[in-house]
Amino acid sequence: MTPVSRHLREHAVKAVALGCCLGALALAWPEDVSARDRAQAAAPFSFAPLGLNAPTRAGDRTVRPVAPAFRDIRSWISSVGAGAGVFAADGGTRARDICLVDTRTDTVTVRPAPRTGKRFAPFTLQATGLPMPSYAAPMGCTPADFNQDGWQDVAVYYWGRSPVLFMRVPGAKPGARAYVARELVEGSPVWNTNAMTVGDYDGDGRPDLVVGNYFLDGARVLDPTAEQDSLQMPSSMSNAGNGGSLRVFRFASGRTGADPQANFTEVEDAFGDKPLHGWTLALASQDLDGDGRPEVYQANDFAPDRLLVNNSEPGAVRFATAKGSRHFTTPKSKVVGRDSFKGMGVAFADLEADGKAAIVVGNITEDYALHESNFVFKPTASRKELGRALHRGEAPYDDHSESMGMSRSGWTWDVAAADFDNSGYPQVMHATGFVKGKTPRWAQLQEAAMGNDLILKHPGLWPDIKPGDDLSGSDPNTFFVRTAKGRYVDVAKEAGVGSTAVTRGFAVGDVDADGRLDFVAANQWGQSVLYHNRSKAGDFVGLRLRLPAGARGASTPATGAVARLHKPGGAVSEQQLYPAGGHGGVAAPELLFGLGARKAETPVKVDVSWRDTRGRTHRATTTLRPGWHDLLLTADGTIREVRA
Repeated sequence: MTPVSRHLREHAVKAVALGCCLGALALAWPEDVSARDRAQAAAPFSFAPLGLNAPTRAGDRTVRPVAPAFRDIRSWISSVGAGAGVFAADGGTRARDICLVDTRTDTVTVRPAPRTGKRFAPFTLQATGLPMPSYAAPMGCTPADFNQDGWQDVAVYYWGRSPVLFMRVPGAKPGARAYVARELVEGSPVWNTNAMTVGDYDGDGRPDLVVGNYFLDGARVLDPTAEQDSLQMPSSMSNAGNGGSLRVFRFASGRTGADPQANFTEVEDAFGDKPLHGWTLALASQDLDGDGRPEVYQANDFAPDRLLVNNSEPGAVRFATAKGSRHFTTPKSKVVGRDSFKGMGVAFADLEADGKAAIVVGNITEDYALHESNFVFKPTASRKELGRALHRGEAPYDDHSESMGMSRSGWTWDVAAADFDNSGYPQVMHATGFVKGKTPRWAQLQEAAMGNDLILKHPGLWPDIKPGDDLSGSDPNTFFVRTAKGRYVDVAKEAGVGSTAVTRGFAVGDVDADGRLDFVAANQWGQSVLYHNRSKAGDFVGLRLRLPAGARGASTPATGAVARLHKPGGAVSEQQLYPAGGHGGVAAPELLFGLGARKAETPVKVDVSWRDTRGRTHRATTTLRPGWHDLLLTADGTIREVRA
């Protein structure tokens, strides 16, 4: 061997290693978006913030009473609870009212959205006649018509007790007396619920519920008298199994009138022989395989998320987990059902406007701190092949968050995707921020994150997070817009929605029916805001899909209905009506398809599939001009447009 060849051989391994490192860096390095592309992406958008509840004042409460075990991390424990939903409190089809959870007062109020008229005075939902312990605090509100009488009810879920159903009295003027409080579970057990989603999971035509809990069931987290030994933090930073239960409730019976009720029965074996536990922060429903039965995505803090495949039959709810596969270039945690990140928000979105839903997940992505990654899981198979794979326990999805520009957003909570300029492509928002204060505590949290899992479940061994401390307290909310090249760029500041308030949830809906989607930002320990959309928007087709219900002429949102809009050229865009999804925000029960053009003249074809209240499936096609349409999906399989 010559000296030259020997020298080359000695350095070959180093050269290969260096090449691999440079290649990995090239793959991971964020692609720049030009100033011109950024300006073009931001140009259409303009929003005006309108306060919903009282402005923030000096002396407002910023922390809750907590159990003694959690006293030194009470700001961490007090970091959730703000939530909102957009719905029709007046019994109509237009969703122009808001339920709002205010953490400063631990109240759930219902009010007309700003600029929709003073149709009724704001009021507070009161759980009259039900036990409400001092350590119970509302964490979210979920509007839905639980007894299918044509009037939307409101479910409120709590830390410290099981959820309460506030059932709407038909015909009553909106006010506290128009809602009757009912237990979801007899005995009001102590749960710590952070998420709820609604869908017809067994295909019987009735609404069912999935409830996700955070701390262990029975843990009185907000009780200053609670015994320390019964209270735990997560047992791992990446695989904690000591969280609360995931529960499914199947509709059993209901009645309307002056004493309305909706009764649900828990399906204790919905996930097999053993119940599922996790630190659930978000849930979302979507029919991924086209069989008319929605799957559920469970976003877990401190543990892998779960994609739950629906194997149910009428009267029997059954779910099984599906997991993705790792490829050579796939980071270990960027696999469906196998991640180690802090799942905190989830939304389903047709990002390519091609009829294929991606799963958009929010995690902690703080620069120079806990730098995980958000997910944009896109399907790699056709719907037919996807369905077969899911029911084999396989999830054929790959993460594209980096290539699409949405991998980083800060300390992320709720995720929402909607078309705010009617371009035909959805924009993606992330609610961000954790604990707002003046003293940064990231160094201490990083130290805890690198610690042994054996110590993590003990609250006393966590770093102090008290009033005045800060963890990502000033992260701005995001507003990602698709550029002409297909990559997304965050233009929240330019659009006027980059608030640095600590936000927990987004609730989207066209409250003033002008064809431009507005949204509520539910803020923790501060004033929540409606962002009124003033953007330059193209034409649209808006659908309020309804089922006949209750009294003659009444109708209810057709939860689970699927609409496919045919575009010129043959492309098809799809949306599904599952308003209750994510963390802290519930959208209006309506679908809006942007048509792209500033003025669309040609009617478009829309295919609609739905299940009636007896569980029978139907498919029909209609042709619609731009604008809002109230469509009654009848039991005989026809679509009839009715006046709003």
